[in-house]
Formats: sequence, structure tokens, C-alpha cells
Amino acid sequence: MNIIYYASGADPEVWLKAFRAYLPDAQIRIWEEGDDAPADYALVWKPPAAMLRGRTDLKAIFNLGAGVDAVLQLGDALPQGVPLIRVDDAGMGVQMAEYVSHAVLRHFRRFDEYEMLQDQQQWRPLPQHRKDDFSIGVLGLGALGNRILDGLKVFGFPLLGWSRSPKQIDGVQCFHGDAGLDSFLQQTKVLVLILPLTTETENLLDESKLSQLKKGAYVINVARGAHIVDADLLKLIQNGHIAGATLDVFREEPLPLAHPFWSEKRIHITPHISALTVRDESAKQIAGKIAALERGEKVAGLVDQLKGY
Repeated sequence: MNIIYYASGADPEVWLKAFRAYLPDAQIRIWEEGDDAPADYALVWKPPAAMLRGRTDLKAIFNLGAGVDAVLQLGDALPQGVPLIRVDDAGMGVQMAEYVSHAVLRHFRRFDEYEMLQDQQQWRPLPQHRKDDFSIGVLGLGALGNRILDGLKVFGFPLLGWSRSPKQIDGVQCFHGDAGLDSFLQQTKVLVLILPLTTETENLLDESKLSQLKKGAYVINVARGAHIVDADLLKLIQNGHIAGATLDVFREEPLPLAHPFWSEKRIHITPHISALTVRDESAKQIAGKIAALERGEKVAGLVDQLKGY
């Protein structure tokens, strides 16, 4: 079995060591420009189009993470009829729940404001937020969105969720479709974005949508930067309709030094670390899926390339 590997920004030897431990009989090589030698499977993260264009030998392409937008953007370079399979959780769900819970509690308990008061050397207790008024809306109810909601349930906040198609989740008021999006936003005080990036969700949260959030709302984005129109979010924070934001993802990464988000104290920035792929778990999962495919079995994580997730 021949496998080609390419992962932008990753240490290939660390990944290859993990894969070789779970696929000892496979010949795994790092793909380089011009490599058109036979391959049964491709392991990728943000691959160049040349890696996949024209390949008729691949049985499947495995994306080394949950978000597949970088692969789907290759368009015609993707081999027709070759399954694209993403990693299922692989330790990312609990990390995402930790990150979002921390951001929610930090704002709810006003620790962000206390940090500003500390900078001003002010000792000033602030009134507590009412939990009943602090509704948390999770935009995207896939595996990671559900894990985030599970992490938040213990705190007793009112929980809302939105998805493209109808869902039922215990303890969560669910909305769906275009018709349900406005109602979802209008009842949300803290918005958590965990949508896949598709043509339908790009720039989804512009001024008109963000303005529907409750006055003093807070935004947490752990999905993709292109979901939000940056200038509109900044405008609504500066005019007071939105209290602030915790952002882990951006349209351009690393975030350019000249970007106005850096100088807005009510925006908290982290460098795309809300859920890091756990190499060993991911390699083990992918090896198991390859073994299942070789046996002619179906596997989880198959991407619907028309829907984009």
C-alpha cells in the first residue's frame, strides 16, 4: 500500500512517525512537487492543487482535521469520485468545549472587565450578570457543536442551537434553516460559531445579522474567520451593541499586525489553538478507516462535497 502525505505548517517527521506506528506495512512518503508515482491514499492538510490534480489511483483522501474547506477550495483539482474523509473529533471536541466554556465564563463573570480595571488600578466590584438573561446560542450543531453544548449544560445557562436541518437536543432550544436563523440570533446573548465554511456561510454574519443579537451580546468564533465581516463586527463593538468578542480564527492567518482587531481591547485574540489535532489519536483513527476501506466497509467522516461538510 502506497500513501502520500502533505500537511502545510506541520512537522512531517512527527506525523509520519505516528502513521508508521499504526500502518507498519504501508509505504508512506512525503509528497513533493512532481511526484506522480502511484498512491492508494493521500493524507493532507491544506494541500497544493498539484498534489491531487489528475490522480486516478487514489482510493480516498484523508483530511488531517475537521475543517475541509481548504481541500474543497481546490475545485477541479480534486479527483472525481474519490471520497474525502475528515477526522472525527480525535480529541478536538473536549478542547473546543474547554475553550468555549472558558470564554463564556470569563465574560459572564466579568473577568475581562476586571482585567481592564486592574490596568487602571481600580478596585470596583461590578454587578453580576443574570444567568437567566445570558442565553448562549451555538451556531452549528455537528459533532463539535454538540460537544460544546454538553460542556455548557452543567452551568445552567439557557442554551440555543441552530443548524441547517432540524435537530432535537435535550436541554437545548433548536432552530433550523434560513427561517429560523433570525429568531435564533434575536434570542442569543452569547454567540458561538462552529459552522463549516461553505459558500452559504461565508460572510454570513454581517452587520444586519450581528445587529439582531441581543444588546450587549458577545461573540466567540472557533470556526473560520470568513464567517464574520470584520469591519461590521468592529463597528458594532465600538458602538456598544456588541460588548466584545473572543476570536480564535481569522480571514488571514497569522492575523496581520496592521489589523484593527489587535488594538481593540474588547476583542481577545488567540492564534487558532481552540482545538489542536491530536496526532496519535488522529493517526490511529485514520489507520482504522483505511483498514475498513480495504475490507470494503463504510467509514464515518465522509464529506458531502456538494454541501461542503
